[in-house]
Amino acid sequence: MRKIGYIITCLCFSLSVFPQQKNQKQQQKFTTTNKKITVYTTAANTQLRLTPTDHLNFTASRQPIETELSVFVEPSKRFQSFLGIGGAITDASAEIFAQLSKEKQTEFLNAYYDTQKGIGYSLLRTTIQSSDFSSGSYSYIEEGDKDLKTFSIDHDRKYRLPMIKAAIKTAGGKMITYATPWSPNAFMKSNKNVLKGGTLLPEFYQPWANFYAKFIKAYEKEGIPIWATSVQNEPMATQTWESCLYTAEQERDFLKNYLGPTLKKEGLEKVKIIAWDHNRDLMVQRANVIFSDPEASKYVWGMGFHWYETWTGAQPMFDNVARVHEAYPDKKLIFTEGCVEKFDAAKYQFWPNAERYGTSMINDFNNGTVGWTDWNILLDQFGGPNHVGNFCFAPIHADTTTGELIYTPSYYYIGHFSKFIRPNAVRVSTSVSRSYLSSTSFLNTDGKMATVVMNNTDNAITYNFIIATEQTIVKIPAHAIQTLVY
Repeated sequence: MRKIGYIITCLCFSLSVFPQQKNQKQQQKFTTTNKKITVYTTAANTQLRLTPTDHLNFTASRQPIETELSVFVEPSKRFQSFLGIGGAITDASAEIFAQLSKEKQTEFLNAYYDTQKGIGYSLLRTTIQSSDFSSGSYSYIEEGDKDLKTFSIDHDRKYRLPMIKAAIKTAGGKMITYATPWSPNAFMKSNKNVLKGGTLLPEFYQPWANFYAKFIKAYEKEGIPIWATSVQNEPMATQTWESCLYTAEQERDFLKNYLGPTLKKEGLEKVKIIAWDHNRDLMVQRANVIFSDPEASKYVWGMGFHWYETWTGAQPMFDNVARVHEAYPDKKLIFTEGCVEKFDAAKYQFWPNAERYGTSMINDFNNGTVGWTDWNILLDQFGGPNHVGNFCFAPIHADTTTGELIYTPSYYYIGHFSKFIRPNAVRVSTSVSRSYLSSTSFLNTDGKMATVVMNNTDNAITYNFIIATEQTIVKIPAHAIQTLVY
């Protein structure tokens, strides 16, 4: 008995020590020893656009004083794994892409999807049926076909499918792709209109759930695996374009009684389901209702959110992202849409548009977000096409009269994240000593750390960059963003 007890004691000790050893091994992966820092900068009123601007060395750190600005990185404190960054290929983007010359199409694809020549997008969102960013409303079925016998994605074969396939090819053959509906068919809705809100009638909950499965299988047959679907784009907004309303309880019940079971029944349980897909303002309430219901929650991968809560004139509600993350840490968070509204060609190079991206991305990642998806990746010189006149900005526009591509500052700001933070990276603890700067850091699987620092003030700033016990001194121009790779 004594011998058996000894063996059990040793075994328990080994089992308790092994995870610690494994954890210690993981913590030892990153070091600044013999490393240099390469600084990439994009800045207003300069020619700097993702430009290498400095190569710095580490020295032993000292205690910073209160009059200095500092950015602190602690590599041993690690958080969420990174899914990716990308944008939406809408009908509008695909229609404009088709009008470009072959040379410009190649330039465009490389600019977004090539990791060396461009900014290395790894996420792709697209629509199920039409959105406002289509030349007109359309459906995959004939009106009234509740059995979906006429279902066909032939509409997408002209523009959208070829562009998505080209993007995936440029990205190396794989792309995390997810799809979102803007509205069920008119006959399925309370207002008998795909536009202007309305609700999904209860008798069509099952046919509409079947619709998702049909779409996912049709796209997979085209060689485009669908990683996830969200339940509904902006389910609390009555828009002039394609829209449909769900209360939190309605979305919960549709999820647990129809969409989740239907995808499972159709052999599509691997497809993730994203809840909400609307602004940060009401995301906590939506999370409480859906994630607190075990039957609904078991089907949901996580929550998607947008940045348009500022339509009221209020500030972005970044804290709500953190509230959801701390209350439901087992659920993932993904930013599913954002763009600069109210297109104005005079503001192609308007710097605050880019800073809106930088501010959102840093805050969203620091609050637990795993992925970040821009809206249209390409629009024309009018901010469209859009069949209800809701013209917006994209990071890249095409002038269809000249055939030229117009790169806005937003493209470069997004690139400071997407080019240097790669899928499966892990966020590490990062903080700043003054509100003049904001920052986030991720450790990539190749052992390289990428720290993004943003300065949206009118003054250049010199700051201490302190990583654990080592540091260097960095200067960032006014209204600039930097990525430090080391």
